[in-house]
Amino acid sequence: MPEYKAPLREINFVMKELLDSDAHYASFPGGEEASPEMVDAIIGEGAKFCEEVIAPLNQVGDEEGCTLVDGTVKTPTGFKEAYQQFVEGGWPTLSADTNYGGQGLPESLNIVMSEMVGTANWSWGMYPGLSHGAVNTVHEFGTEEQKETYLTKLVTGEWTGTMCLTEPHCGSDLGILRSKAEPNADGSYSITGTKIFISAGDHDMVDNIIHIVLARLPGAPQGTKGISLFIVPKFLPESGAENAVSCGSLEHKMGIHGNATCVMNFDGSKGWLIGAENKGLNCMFTFMNTARIGTALQGVGAAEGSFQGALAYAKDRLAMRALTGVKNPDGPADPIIVHPDVRRMLLIQKSIAEGSRAMCYFSAQQADLVHGAETEEARKEADDMLGFMTPILKAFITEIGYEAANHGMQVFGGHGFISEWGMEQIVRDTRISLMYEGTTGIQALDLLGRKVLMTQGAALKQFTKLVHVFCKENADNEEMKQFVEPLLTLNKEWGDLTMKVGMLAMKDRDEVGSASVDYLMYSGYVTMAYFWARMALIAQQKLAEGTTETGFYTAKVQTAQFYFKRLLPRTKGHAEMMLAGSDSVMAMEEENFMF
Repeated sequence: MPEYKAPLREINFVMKELLDSDAHYASFPGGEEASPEMVDAIIGEGAKFCEEVIAPLNQVGDEEGCTLVDGTVKTPTGFKEAYQQFVEGGWPTLSADTNYGGQGLPESLNIVMSEMVGTANWSWGMYPGLSHGAVNTVHEFGTEEQKETYLTKLVTGEWTGTMCLTEPHCGSDLGILRSKAEPNADGSYSITGTKIFISAGDHDMVDNIIHIVLARLPGAPQGTKGISLFIVPKFLPESGAENAVSCGSLEHKMGIHGNATCVMNFDGSKGWLIGAENKGLNCMFTFMNTARIGTALQGVGAAEGSFQGALAYAKDRLAMRALTGVKNPDGPADPIIVHPDVRRMLLIQKSIAEGSRAMCYFSAQQADLVHGAETEEARKEADDMLGFMTPILKAFITEIGYEAANHGMQVFGGHGFISEWGMEQIVRDTRISLMYEGTTGIQALDLLGRKVLMTQGAALKQFTKLVHVFCKENADNEEMKQFVEPLLTLNKEWGDLTMKVGMLAMKDRDEVGSASVDYLMYSGYVTMAYFWARMALIAQQKLAEGTTETGFYTAKVQTAQFYFKRLLPRTKGHAEMMLAGSDSVMAMEEENFMF
């Protein structure tokens, strides 16, 4: 099993050197509380908790899984005790509102902690992770009474939360959900329906679980316009009585065995409306966007965790001799890290992990500004940027994170297929990230359809302007030409491709669906290239200044070069495919799909 070590130097590089977190935190009210000393202390202690407490439980959770005993879910050995330590350490309160027991620190700091937790033990991290979205939803849309009742205990971690959206018949098409909510005389509602795929839907780690549930009121409009949102606790706060909420079964899954994925039955459960009637999906997007950024971190964690395991193995495993001559004359063979193909796979993992981290941390800073910036204009600008980035983060980073996990397994050869090494578990655990919180296809439609075409390209232009300014500023830097020139070309092509797809879509709306995934992947590679170019610039400057960390910064430049030469050219294929036309996808008659 890979021994997880929090990549503190890499985290520090992205936060402080790339994104200037010290200046960022000082730029908005409340952010100044995150002093450099405090930030370092929090991340350092968080790393210790992840390395020493939850990482050792990762394989335990995979092997034991969760069990349903007498209607209650039992979590794997050590999970409950680790969660108690998590709560006692105050970790759930990190970025929550001080009015409800939180520490009020920036959301971006919580994202760093979430990355370390997720890499160390994704299944365990999902229990507090789901609560974070519930906290945001209740905080934004709940009444003051609901906040006092639920938010205080969700913030401290005494209770956990879930999101209950999909049902057996509807998947991601929430417009056809059937769960219903009947008004009660006391102002509450009686919720009836079955929800599936509910992560952390039931467990033994806390005294109460607060479900955020989508359901329809009597006479509500059909489709998504007729959905309302409700708070449904497992135990009623005022009396402690058990509510009519139960786990009907546990899903048998490919991975994330340590997390309980439940079929939840609401049999006339008592609940309370949150937000306005028939506006539940709007409210739930607060929850879902939070969850989607968190899901992107699974891609980061998969790449980082798999890279750490593969790198250690590649340095130790002896097999064959290097093509250019013996590298290990005292041994029977050379370590496999000398072989070009192993190097290729390791560099793919490294470039994905570090590039994805930069993208997520940048977006987390936008989330800080959405709530913390002093002017309405700055808040809107950050919100627009975050909205544009979210589908790219969720879909692109999980897709390439999964690729990185597969490369890590491949480095081990046959041993990668053996469970004791832990590499195949990362692959299994990560595969779900491409599906939950909206599949890659759904995120791609959101990006191309809603975020780009429906805004006449405004959301895209906001990001491409950043790229253009960076390229212009570094146009005369000879060392940067290897990055700036291809990036500038792709940045212009990005706009041209968008216009071409938009023109095709005016004639045939299927063009959007046919082009969307390739458009998203193209967008992801160009976005990551921008961050790699910025990181390369910083590394070059440090080397020119005579840094003592020559190896670190040289590796940063070399990884950027690898990304630009080996991964960024994938955009050519995606560009060609997105313009291939919908006929290649839609022409075949349904009856001709056969086997």
